[in-house]
Amino acid sequence: MTVAQTLSGPQWLAPVQGLGKQIMDILLHVGAHRTGTTSFQRYLADHADPIAAQGTCVWGPRQTRGGLFAGLFPASGMLASGPNLVNGRVSLLMGKARDLGADQLLISDENMIGSARHSVRSGRLFPAIGERMARFGASFGGRVTQVVLTIRQTDHWWASALAYTVGRGHPEPDADQIDRIAHDRRGWRDVITDLACALPEAKISIARYDDYAGRPDALFTQLTGRAAPATTQGYWLNRRPDEASLRAQMGPAAAGLRSDGLGNWHPFSDAQAAALRETYADDLFWLTAGADGLATLTETSTAPRAGTSWPDGDRRKGHHHDSGQRKLAQSG
Repeated sequence: MTVAQTLSGPQWLAPVQGLGKQIMDILLHVGAHRTGTTSFQRYLADHADPIAAQGTCVWGPRQTRGGLFAGLFPASGMLASGPNLVNGRVSLLMGKARDLGADQLLISDENMIGSARHSVRSGRLFPAIGERMARFGASFGGRVTQVVLTIRQTDHWWASALAYTVGRGHPEPDADQIDRIAHDRRGWRDVITDLACALPEAKISIARYDDYAGRPDALFTQLTGRAAPATTQGYWLNRRPDEASLRAQMGPAAAGLRSDGLGNWHPFSDAQAAALRETYADDLFWLTAGADGLATLTETSTAPRAGTSWPDGDRRKGHHHDSGQRKLAQSG
C-alpha cells in the first residue's frame, strides 16, 4: 500500500504517519470472546515461521498485553494518558516489522473490544466496543485495513461467557440478571454498527462461529487473503468449564444449575433462549441483506457445521498470561 508522506490529522498521530511511503496493511482480529480466539492465536504461534515467510507479521496477546497499548485507556478513574507514547511504540514496532520485509500486520486480541466479564456484568454485548476501537484505530493513525469479528448464536455465546466467568470465580448471576440478558435488545447488529462507526476506514468482515470453529487455517486465509499453513492438529483451547466442573467448584451453590443435556450449564429457560435466538436471527437477516453497507458476512461453502463436540486435539487452557497479564487498562 502506498501513501503520501505527509497527511492531515492530529499532531500526536505523526509517529505513525511518518513511517514512510510503504505502509503495511493493518488487519485486526478482534474476537469476539468465546468464538475460538485462543485456538486461532495458538495456530498463529505454531506456524509463525511460514506465516512470516509470506510477509505477514503477527502480534498476539503477548505483544498487545505486554505494555504496548499502556496509557490508551483511563485507569482508576483517571484520564487516559500517553497517546503520544502509545503511537510511538506502535510506530517503532511497525517500522521494525516492515524493515524485516513484512507488508501485512495481523493483530489478534479479543480484549480489544472489551472483556466477556464486562459484558456479563453489564448484561449487554460489548457495550464499550465503539470507544475502545476508536482509540485503537487512532493508535494506528486511522489506517486499519480490515477487521474480522466472529459472531456466535447469541444464547450459546451468553451460556459460554457466563460459564467462563463463573468458572473464573465470579458470582453466578441471579435470576433477574439472567432475564435482563435474555431480553436485552442489543445484538450483534449493534456491536457491528458501533465497530463500523469507530473504524470507518476499515473493511468489516463478519465470520460465523459455526463456519470457522476448529478451522483456524480458514480464518487466517479469510483475514489475510494468503494461503494458510496446513495443519492436522485439532485446536480446542480455553474451553468453557462443563457442568460437572462448575458443580465441583460451586459446591451447594450449584444446586440450581440446569443442564443442556450435553454436559454444559444452560442458564436460560426455554423462553429466554428463544428470545436470544430471535435477536440472532434478526442479526443474520440484516447481515445477509447487506448490513446497510457497514459489513460483509463471509461464507465458506466447505465448512462443516459445528457439532456437539470439537475435534480431537489440544484441549489445554490457552495463554499462560490469561490469569496474570490478561488485563489491559480498559474502559469496560
